[in-house]
Amino acid sequence: MQSTPKTVLVIGSGPIRIGQGIEFDYCSVHCVMALREAGCRAIIINNNPETVSTDFDISDRLFFEPLTLEDVLNVVDREKPDGVVVQFGGQTAINLARPLHEAGVTILGSSWKSIDLAEDRDRFEQVLRELGIPKPAGRAVTTAEAALKVAEEISYPVLVRPSYVLGGRAMEIVYGADELRSYMTYVVEVSPEAPILIDKYILGREVEVDVIADGEECLLPGIMEHIERAGVHSGDSMAVYPPQTLSPAVIDQIVNTATELAQRLEVRGLMNIQYVVENDVAMVLEVNPRASRTVPYLSKITGIPMVKVATRVMLGQTLKAQGYQGGLYPPSPLIAVKAPVFSFSKLSKVDVGLGPEMKSTGEVMGIDYDYPSALYKAMVASGVVVPRSGKLVATIADNDKPESLEIVRRFHEMGFEIYSTSGTAEYLNQRGIPATPVKKIHEGSPNLLDLIRSGEIHLLINTLSKDKRIEREAALIRRASVEMGVPCLTSLDTARALLLSLTVHHKDHEFACVPIDEYGVKVAD
Repeated sequence: MQSTPKTVLVIGSGPIRIGQGIEFDYCSVHCVMALREAGCRAIIINNNPETVSTDFDISDRLFFEPLTLEDVLNVVDREKPDGVVVQFGGQTAINLARPLHEAGVTILGSSWKSIDLAEDRDRFEQVLRELGIPKPAGRAVTTAEAALKVAEEISYPVLVRPSYVLGGRAMEIVYGADELRSYMTYVVEVSPEAPILIDKYILGREVEVDVIADGEECLLPGIMEHIERAGVHSGDSMAVYPPQTLSPAVIDQIVNTATELAQRLEVRGLMNIQYVVENDVAMVLEVNPRASRTVPYLSKITGIPMVKVATRVMLGQTLKAQGYQGGLYPPSPLIAVKAPVFSFSKLSKVDVGLGPEMKSTGEVMGIDYDYPSALYKAMVASGVVVPRSGKLVATIADNDKPESLEIVRRFHEMGFEIYSTSGTAEYLNQRGIPATPVKKIHEGSPNLLDLIRSGEIHLLINTLSKDKRIEREAALIRRASVEMGVPCLTSLDTARALLLSLTVHHKDHEFACVPIDEYGVKVAD
């Protein structure tokens, strides 16, 4: 074991904003606690007065400064730390790794080369090809002409996104050449120097895993399966631990590829990997060479103090020396569901519709011994409160109508009255589901907007359409639902999850609302 650094500087995550919130402050604080426990002098640089990391008694010394290279180097010059930690401050901190290294600063944990290899989408694709790890078809480009060529080769729809950004900023699903040309013009302003990744859009099951690696072994505390399929940003989607639908073969693939990537990227500390699963093949979407927003959740439910373990790895202590073996940690007997929390009621003119760009401002977790109960707790805690029966508005895009049929039928069987625009109402009625037709906004009053504003509606299911005129009206309806406090679901996967949770609610099930440590499972701090 190498000698323990005497002084360590931890870079925080800066202002709380969509895509980078309190989860990273949790990581920064727990890193400082682990450093001080190991006998290090821990310094934090951060500039948000609303976070725990900037409390005066958390670190040995606090610098309340902007997280720019110049300001961080000023702190380095003053304090002369033996090393700097960038893994726990989200994308803001990780983006400082290379310039700090070039300035001669020692980066603890994964080196800047490892970080850059994972962040550079073009080079990372080469690593995946080298290891034979599957990924969606596509590649990185720097010009609109190249983007159009790649999109034609792999066929639309495509998922487009720049490198080195957080929260899915400037990430979109593009369905045609004109739309792609427009996107490329806009994205150059967002990320002028980063390559743009063009991938085939796959409507599969998304999965993510956090990895702790020490250079020899790789520990996977747990796998989280997203409830919404690909296309909804991971921060806006619900997720369940342990996975409920993944086959043992897929889980083995995830464990094997995560281990191979950790070793190839020479990860020391934490890394997050996101997959999309289609036809029992787990394809890698991206790797984040840092802590992710799921770390606090997995730490709580698995009992593994992930930040503490990763920090000790950065200080030179192996996983084995800390009592952990490589591979997937045995799953907890509890089931945990993570649900996003939105602030749409406080953000005027923001569309409720969910997509690749993150919109949530927080997250909650529901825990129980069975999936429906955990799901119900998470949905209620996130603000999706739906009665056992009532009035449901269902406006479904043509592509989603076949899949929506069974979902709407089950809501009807539970006692919900169904209201829909003419096309959806006709589709449902022809298939034995009574639905009352309501006028669209441009067809005059009384219309769907009036119905939402009447205060009589309890739930809105509105899937997104590719027709721009339909979407303009749908955005007004979704906005009205927020103003009236009506839960609005834009994904059929979320609607299916709500149905499952309501089956528990219908049985008058008594829920245990107790602290997590009273479930009899060892809980990480």
